[in-house]
Amino acid sequence: MKQLAKRITQTSPKSFGMYQKAAASGRTDLIHLAVGRPYVDTPQHIKDATIKALQDGQVHYSDLAGLPHVRQALAEKLKVQNGLDVGADRIIVTNGLTHGSYAAIMAFLDEGDEAILLEPYYPQHIGKIELAGAVPVLAKLDEANGFRLDASAIEAKITRRTKMVVLINPCNPTGRVFSREELQGLADLAIKHDLIVMSDEVYEDILYDGAEHISIAALEGMDERTISLFAFTKSYAMDGWRLGYMVAPKAAIGALLKITANDVTHVNTFIQEGALAAVTGDPEVLKGLIAEDAEKRHLVVSRLNQMPGVTCTWPEGTIYAFANISSTNMKSQEFAEKLLETQGVVVEAGSFYGAAGEGYIRICFGSTSLEEIGTAMNRVQAFVTECASVAD
Repeated sequence: MKQLAKRITQTSPKSFGMYQKAAASGRTDLIHLAVGRPYVDTPQHIKDATIKALQDGQVHYSDLAGLPHVRQALAEKLKVQNGLDVGADRIIVTNGLTHGSYAAIMAFLDEGDEAILLEPYYPQHIGKIELAGAVPVLAKLDEANGFRLDASAIEAKITRRTKMVVLINPCNPTGRVFSREELQGLADLAIKHDLIVMSDEVYEDILYDGAEHISIAALEGMDERTISLFAFTKSYAMDGWRLGYMVAPKAAIGALLKITANDVTHVNTFIQEGALAAVTGDPEVLKGLIAEDAEKRHLVVSRLNQMPGVTCTWPEGTIYAFANISSTNMKSQEFAEKLLETQGVVVEAGSFYGAAGEGYIRICFGSTSLEEIGTAMNRVQAFVTECASVAD
């Protein structure tokens, strides 16, 4: 066989961290709090709309950018919820947010370009940047400052090759929801240095304690330089559906369609009716799902803060608790592996998200039932208590 393309051999392998280690163990007694997947089922009205579309014969090729009436409904949602006054012609329905980010990176990054990731970062974006032949550059956020969005830390990483900054808001893994002031600092940099911002907003609905999500594209001067990415994955428990959408400047839509049309043609026709049902359905359904996440958040964070050597700030959004375990005198990976081995609880090591995540673990409280989370917290407490007694 001839040699593989450099875009493959020089790209970091995709990893699911502790989830992979847990799967390799072959154990069936594990409580999984590592992978960011919803526990609840997709709401019934979304399933019903999809089933009806299938039974009605919506099974053929359709618009490359997505069904026009679905994109129009998304445009209306974006105007009301995100402050983005865009037409349906600026929206592309995608196979999840992962597909949208891949298309954006491929459309905008050339070989040798640089894209800045904010650390702690979401690892999957690195592989896409490398596949484009570009270089991921890490801007470390300050944990002492609560991982705030720091314009000075980002600007220090900008070079003549910098073309893009990748933003995740609300943030995975830290649970931060960036303020208008923080976002304005990044917007000022993007305008000053003529940069594209790729904004991953998959957790936009999952907010707590009055936190406000702001789409950076809604800030002055950012509409023409932002690729905004959304999905139904987390909010509506539709991770297996692989359904999302992207908003881009009108001049970029043709370029983005070159990517999406060549790799998938278009998103499955009948499931787009499920997307329509999600955005036009009873908002109380979404509120109910988020209320369940809030209850689980309260259980996890309050319990973590009662454990010796563990502290955890309250996440403002997402389905993750980013707990500081540095006082246990264990590295993040060691902590996660020993917790798996001795207690059968799977969490992700903070170092999986870069050096800035060392000393932390990420717990996904959205991935299982409230009862099982309680059991998991009992096991984590037993683990850290035992570690503390050995250290004494």
